[in-house]
Amino acid sequence: MSEFENEYTWGKAVDNNSTDDFHADFDKAIDEVKKELGKKYPIIINGKEITSNDCFVVNSPSDTRIRVAEFPKATVEDTKNAISSAKNTFEEWSRIPYQKRVEIFRDCANMFSNRKFFLAAIMTFENGKNRIESMGDVDETIDFMRFYALQLEKNEGFCKQTSHPNPHEKTQTIMKPYGVWGIIAPFNFPSAIAIGMTTGALITGNTTVLKPASDAPLSSFQFAKVLYPKLPDGAINFVTGSGSIVGKTLIESSDIDGIAFTGSQEVGMRGFHEFTKTSSKPFISEMGGKNPVIVTKHADLEKATEGVMNAAFGFGGQKCSACSRVYVQDEIAEQFISKLVKKTKELEIGMPWKKEVFLGPVINKDAKMKFENVVDIAKKDGEILTGGTVLKSPELENGYFVEPTIVTKLPEEHKLVKEELFLPFLCIQKYDDFDDAIKLANQTEYGLTAGIFSNDQKQLNEFFSKIQAGVVYTNRSASATTAALVSSQPFVGWKHSGSTGKGAGGENYLQQFMRTQTQTRCD
Repeated sequence: MSEFENEYTWGKAVDNNSTDDFHADFDKAIDEVKKELGKKYPIIINGKEITSNDCFVVNSPSDTRIRVAEFPKATVEDTKNAISSAKNTFEEWSRIPYQKRVEIFRDCANMFSNRKFFLAAIMTFENGKNRIESMGDVDETIDFMRFYALQLEKNEGFCKQTSHPNPHEKTQTIMKPYGVWGIIAPFNFPSAIAIGMTTGALITGNTTVLKPASDAPLSSFQFAKVLYPKLPDGAINFVTGSGSIVGKTLIESSDIDGIAFTGSQEVGMRGFHEFTKTSSKPFISEMGGKNPVIVTKHADLEKATEGVMNAAFGFGGQKCSACSRVYVQDEIAEQFISKLVKKTKELEIGMPWKKEVFLGPVINKDAKMKFENVVDIAKKDGEILTGGTVLKSPELENGYFVEPTIVTKLPEEHKLVKEELFLPFLCIQKYDDFDDAIKLANQTEYGLTAGIFSNDQKQLNEFFSKIQAGVVYTNRSASATTAALVSSQPFVGWKHSGSTGKGAGGENYLQQFMRTQTQTRCD
């Protein structure tokens, strides 16, 4: 049995002093991707690539004049055909030995590993992630495939012999797939989340209909086109189009046996209620966060400011794990704020495929308009310390570029302190007593990630004991709340951040796509 090792491309480049090689390889990949931009792509149903004249255009959020790809606007009929194909293929695919499924996904992971610079370069154009974040997304994709393959192998297909006091009864439990799964994926991790969820369903013997986000369908298409020839026709179907058509049809279909969803809490809960209104069916969802960081008077402020900045403004705060609230102790608040504002002002904003850029655009026009609205509210009800501007320099005027923004002096119950914004927007609140900081951090409907900076071991222990979040970190300067690694840091949301309490990239994840059967053979 092979051991699992994270792909960890950028981290290894740093450790090996080979970052120049990383950037040289990325530059080559950028040139390669530029030659591919603007192509028309199909949907995939029942093992066939289907084109259409009724398409939508995916433009780069960095420069909307750049046409990344064209994809079909799938209809209700297309979606129903995909569901029917998946249903018809379920028995064949589910009976394939788990060892063969493991082999298929390991092969796919290796193919992704060999093409990872190209795949990451696509993403910089598609959703505006910078080089390092894009590579991290592709690495996570590879990790999901390899880790889930290992879990299935390690657990022997989740078949376990059980004991019985009667020697004439031979008993075992076996976990079996449900059937057809609808996969509804977000724009922010268009490779890792879309492919991670789909892999979880497929490798356990289910069949799938994958609906990617319309803002970023090309990354997961790279997976579907590589995988579908390796599977029985209809095991994976790839259907692009609007949530109001494709997503709605998946959720309302009686032939869909499970849904894996990542997106907003509002959309997720609405989908959950609709999907389960007439029967009890699995709905695996991750639904965002309003993630806090506590900074105490015992903190290393260099680590704290670095960790908060990376967590709040990496990929423009468009991560469900992004830090959006900071609670800083009164006596060090001014010093912390001064250092954080200075670092934030120095961030390089620009075209995300460029080597030196930290922050690219927000995803689309709606996100930019939301940013403008949030800034207006912050100016009225609080104090903006830095940022708050839509950037319109000649290089950036055709994209959706906004300044990373820090605001303070908002009332504790203010909507900007409570609601997930999915923007490069950070609220800083002050506190006096450490117990109050924990209470304030927990006063949210979400419970995804959280962080603390303190060199007081008692405070760290209390934080771990009392914080209400699924993924928590102490003194992490690389990022205070984001960048969980598959296997090491299973990604799980508490409260309204998730529906199952079992984290992606963890040992319990695959079991959600299966149900147990107890088998008894009598002599």
